[in-house]
Amino acid sequence: MTMSKVAVFLLAGLVVVGPGRAQVFKLTREQMIQYTARNPFDRFPDGRPKVPDSILERVKGLSAEEVFGIERRGYPSLYEAKWKIVRPEKKLVGRAVTLLLMPLRPEVAEVDSTGLPSTAPRERQISHQSALNLLQPGDVIVVDAHAISGGIIGDNLAYYIYKKGAGFVIDGEIRDLDGIREFDMTGYYREAVPSFLTNCMVAGINIPVTIGKVTVMPGDVVFGDTEGVYFIPPQLAKEVVDRADETHIHDEWTKKKFDEGKYKSTDIYPSPSDPALKKEYEDYLKKRLGK
Repeated sequence: MTMSKVAVFLLAGLVVVGPGRAQVFKLTREQMIQYTARNPFDRFPDGRPKVPDSILERVKGLSAEEVFGIERRGYPSLYEAKWKIVRPEKKLVGRAVTLLLMPLRPEVAEVDSTGLPSTAPRERQISHQSALNLLQPGDVIVVDAHAISGGIIGDNLAYYIYKKGAGFVIDGEIRDLDGIREFDMTGYYREAVPSFLTNCMVAGINIPVTIGKVTVMPGDVVFGDTEGVYFIPPQLAKEVVDRADETHIHDEWTKKKFDEGKYKSTDIYPSPSDPALKKEYEDYLKKRLGK
């Protein structure tokens, strides 16, 4: 099934909640649970997976190379590169809140007041800020805006993200880049432009979105470093950090052996071939893991 057909299928199943006022299409709690059924953790009230803060803290110690290999678990496309980064020295870690923006079709947008520009009263409008208002501590706003021109956020909304969440991934444009760089927060974007956001409409909040080649689900763990961004399904998050702990220990032991100055690189890396060295490493690994 193509992504366009998936989007049509999902949008057909989305519901409008609450009579008498405009509401953006979104998954019900039951649908959110259905589409993220493998999540082993708690959930937010709307059903979005809530990967524990303790795991997010461990993710902060990872590198992209340590996440690499997750593709072999049946998820062939979870990584997207070729970004511009607000603060490359900082890593981005958090839970995804997703937003889908599409080019404006007035007859579509006017149904639920989801378009920009809009003549509807502000309390009836659904905009990209409606998604920002959902941010919880540790959340990353993930925006599919690849077909949109204009800055999705500027320094004011970036400051709101900084105060409420953990950062942003915008497959599209931003503005006020110099102002955004003043905040102790990183973010990923495609281009910086002077123009503001217009001629677009909100097509979904906290639904599956496409970021580059990746399908991102609400609640995915977002991990960004200087190389790119991984979107880790909740059910794989603990496995990834556990495996990374072993990688850290392996690298630590490898460098210790190199420091001894009596081994060739091939004696130690990528793994020792000598039975005595192999046992030494296995004992070291068990000790460091506390087993």
